[in-house]
Amino acid sequence: MYSNKIAPINQDLSIVKGATKTYEMQFQQNGAPVDLTGWTVFFTVKTKMSDLDANAIISKTITTFENGTAGIALISLLTTDTDITPKSYYYDITIQTAETPVSRAVILRGRLTIEKTTTRREN
Repeated sequence: MYSNKIAPINQDLSIVKGATKTYEMQFQQNGAPVDLTGWTVFFTVKTKMSDLDANAIISKTITTFENGTAGIALISLLTTDTDITPKSYYYDITIQTAETPVSRAVILRGRLTIEKTTTRREN
């Protein structure tokens, strides 16, 4: 159902090297929240789009949701995720529904820029 009807949205993101960030997403269909029970949300960041998923710079698989019945999913990036070389990477967010057969669709994609920071003190 979703793979045939959803066109991915292009949106660039940025985060400071070593920072934490949580992205909240709410899934809706016809204005009503979608129950995410049984769904999987994938967040993948790569140097090149053609890189294998196994070689992703950041890879998150979300199967537990903040409020799944209200369609709310959180993608949390930790310091260990973003402490990488400052530059622009490719990312996408893909959903996998609980339908049988399973449907997958890229819903958001673009560039994730890791920005340099001025302050580097540990304390």
